[in-house]
Amino acid sequence: MKTIKKQKEIHFRNNFRIYWNSLKNYKPLLYTCIIITLILEGIALLDNYFLKVIIDNGTSYSSSLISQNEYINIILIIAVAFVLASILKTILKWASIHLLNRLDGFTMADLKQKLFNHLVNLSHRFHNNHKPGSLISRLDRGSSAMENMNDFIIFYTLPLIFQFILVTVALAYFDWVSAVIVVITILLFVLYSFYLQNVQQSANIKLNQVEDLEKGIIGDTFTNIDSIKYFGKESNIKGKYSRLSDNTRDAMIKLWDYFRWISAGQGLILAVGTFILLFFSIKRFLSGDISIGTIVFIYTSYGNIFDMLYNFVYGVKGFYYSMANFETLFKYYKIKNEIKNKPNAKDLIIRQGGIEFKNVYFEFKTRKIFTNFNLKINKNEKIAIVGHSGSGKTTLIKLLYRFYDVTRGEILIDGKDIKDYKQESLRSELSIVPQECVLFNDTIYNNILFSRSDATKKEVLEAIKFAQMDKILNRFPLREYTLVGERGAKLS
Repeated sequence: MKTIKKQKEIHFRNNFRIYWNSLKNYKPLLYTCIIITLILEGIALLDNYFLKVIIDNGTSYSSSLISQNEYINIILIIAVAFVLASILKTILKWASIHLLNRLDGFTMADLKQKLFNHLVNLSHRFHNNHKPGSLISRLDRGSSAMENMNDFIIFYTLPLIFQFILVTVALAYFDWVSAVIVVITILLFVLYSFYLQNVQQSANIKLNQVEDLEKGIIGDTFTNIDSIKYFGKESNIKGKYSRLSDNTRDAMIKLWDYFRWISAGQGLILAVGTFILLFFSIKRFLSGDISIGTIVFIYTSYGNIFDMLYNFVYGVKGFYYSMANFETLFKYYKIKNEIKNKPNAKDLIIRQGGIEFKNVYFEFKTRKIFTNFNLKINKNEKIAIVGHSGSGKTTLIKLLYRFYDVTRGEILIDGKDIKDYKQESLRSELSIVPQECVLFNDTIYNNILFSRSDATKKEVLEAIKFAQMDKILNRFPLREYTLVGERGAKLS
């Protein structure tokens, strides 16, 4: 079986492919969100143009080049256009958030269900080697990463690209020198940001790994809290958690420290770009090449992109964080269940109940547990299997349940090889009382119903009576609908 190994790189292409496939059922919703976002960015640039027109015509009015009535008419036209644009912007913003909420909700739920179903179907060996707390942590981070990726594309990346194209074209029309300066500044800003975000990806993965270990021990601690208290090991557990928590703290600080260089470099690039833009635009204004309104348009448009660049960098940070979370979660897709059903496997229905282990060989890692083992249990026969710890008593039951497959030989029920049937149907036909008390945090009724979900209430009550629980339940106000607590902690 493949296992998850520690690594320092993120497989962006594979992770993005899986992410994009998760969106395939919601592409109309995604594309509608994108179109609305692009329209909103166009309206934002239109506002800057309105201001340019007002200022340029105001300059013309103050120079007596146009009459007061002409200037007032221009202002009224701009005012009407601005009001209509604002109403449209309000409606589109509402629609954008409304649709994105649904896109996030649906895709997050789909991803969680898909991964959850995959993890549940993995083998007994896999779950023995992976802590529940770590699995929960990765599943939770992975679903949150889906929301962050949607936001990165719709709110941060596409608006910046579209605004960049619009502003570049508009500036090139009014003043090509300013357009060149703005393009160079933005490209340097984005390339520098991506470079440092890429450098920090190993620190991001390291943080995920130590967080998984920390959450794993939290899960183990609260699952086994009674044992910890019985043996008075609170101090021992506190020390162990403190060490893991310190590792998480150090990994977190190391990741956050990259932001010092990101922030400083971005500030320097924007400061230099702004100074050069200011110098050349004022120089061209003084030479009469551009109007004061054009300068205002240049700086308001540049200011819009300025804000969007910082939003984009925040989005890039979320993008890398999401990809790191996808990396630790999507690697589970590469793990396949080592216990496979045959292509034409059927459902097993046990008629008699005779069991036979026939010439069974089984090895666990390098240890031989069964060598040419034979055992036959006839219908209605009761047997006891006795042996020292580690002799294979539990393993024998796990082989019967196909938690593992035999190396050689056969396990037969009613003379039929259990490998010829679906695993779930095999296990649903068997019943077991395990060594540990295993109860779901649900009602007594639902816990009894779990092994046979199609049982009637009458059958459940008969099972309660057969187990001599009916008199005990009479003492409970909710009887069989009493909640048992985590792992049955509310019951004796």
